[in-house]
Amino acid sequence: MPPYAPTIGSPLTTLDTPSMIVDLALMESNISKLFSTLLPTGVSIRPHLKTTKSAILAHRLVAAGATGCCVAKVSEAEAITAAGFTDILITCEIIGAAKVKRLAELVKKYPGRLRVVVDSEAGARAIDEALEGLGLGEREGLDVLVDVDVGLHRTGVHGEEAAVGLARVVAGLGRLRLIGVQGYEGHLQHVGEREERRRACLAAMGTLVGTADRLRREGFEISVVTTGGTGTAEFCASVPGVTELQPGSFIFMDTDYRDAVGRFYSNSLTVLATVVSRQGRRQVTIDAGLKSLTTDSGLAECKDPRYSHRNLGDEHGALTWDEGTPDLHIGDRVEMIPSHIDPTINLHDFYYAHRDGVIEEIWPVDSRGKVQ
Repeated sequence: MPPYAPTIGSPLTTLDTPSMIVDLALMESNISKLFSTLLPTGVSIRPHLKTTKSAILAHRLVAAGATGCCVAKVSEAEAITAAGFTDILITCEIIGAAKVKRLAELVKKYPGRLRVVVDSEAGARAIDEALEGLGLGEREGLDVLVDVDVGLHRTGVHGEEAAVGLARVVAGLGRLRLIGVQGYEGHLQHVGEREERRRACLAAMGTLVGTADRLRREGFEISVVTTGGTGTAEFCASVPGVTELQPGSFIFMDTDYRDAVGRFYSNSLTVLATVVSRQGRRQVTIDAGLKSLTTDSGLAECKDPRYSHRNLGDEHGALTWDEGTPDLHIGDRVEMIPSHIDPTINLHDFYYAHRDGVIEEIWPVDSRGKVQ
């Protein structure tokens, strides 16, 4: 921690800005809502840490009822295992000699803690060869899921025949153990009309569950069918054959998810910013720009909706307001709601978690910048 950082028990007013802050009461409510809604369905919940990038929060989610966690990249898995977490699914394909070597070394260091997805024979064989090269025996191997394209057209095998063919390859490799299938309907997460999102999700789940059933008929033991995100988890949980869900953004939310799925979950994370300049009668400049708030899903919003936001570059943003709204002054603090939570968190080193304006916990962003 830098020497000027606030300590636990300090008020939020002691924070330098921009700072990423979390309202603990709202976050805890979000966690409670998700687990009380989904756990009774009997489906396991494996939250995706590409949102929080935090082992502390991973443990908190397990305490709430989660089964392990997901990460996107090998480098994220390295950071989260080093921080003490022990049950991780890496949800992106692991391709390239350097990355496969890192995976193999991680498997050797933390046996039994990892599982991965594959969608190609080349990828599966490279992982198996790397494990063999480190001297791992068949009993020290790696659990593998076949990644299935359910409509996103980003990764995954296309069709049941391709899944069966890849499953046969995996089954023939000495250090990989086929345990299930993964399918991510990312293209449906932000479909705004609820019934349209539900229908499309059920169709995607039909593809995924159908593939799992086909693999079982071919003699493969498929125990895991993992899928889902914050915008679709409730629909995925209703489908017989789905065993596991991967929501992530629900814990903090953002304006993109809020606009798509409503306000069941609260925006518990904001970026605290300071007014640094006055530009005219009803415009000020804040010290949060592109290096603090991402814009790939649109602009962040001021928590107080009376103030409109626009970006002014790397370090700055503007807030404007209508006549009759209270003026903002130099030195005032404002909270900004991110438009896309995952990449925004990746811009910050720490969370400052508060209750009623008093800092109660400080969490490092363990896997910040871990994109490999």
